[in-house]
Amino acid sequence: MNRKIIITASVFGIAAVILGAFGAHGLKPRISASDLENWKTAVSYHFYHTLALLFLSTVAKYRDGFINIAYYAFVLGIFLFSGSLYLLSTRAVTGLSAGFLGPITPIGGLMFIIGWLFLLLAAVKNK
Repeated sequence: MNRKIIITASVFGIAAVILGAFGAHGLKPRISASDLENWKTAVSYHFYHTLALLFLSTVAKYRDGFINIAYYAFVLGIFLFSGSLYLLSTRAVTGLSAGFLGPITPIGGLMFIIGWLFLLLAAVKNK
């Protein structure tokens, strides 16, 4: 198992639980239903890719460059995709002018796709 990946996944898992609870209890009365749905999407993808990181930790013993790329792609995807949705969802509360975040969300999604692609490549390579 890879300690770095497990630590990263643990921190992201803690954050996902906190952010999920915050959305359900703290933000629900303060943001629109649409923004709350976006928040939930951010939390869901945050969790999915935290679990993907945990899986990576079990295959990281191969010390494969593809696994490293998948790791960084998933981490970047969580920051860019979920992070931008968290910020976009809270514009009404924070007053943040977040027009620049719109294009960042799909880049985060692309990072998720790249992460999964490199996990696939690692599996194909390490028959």
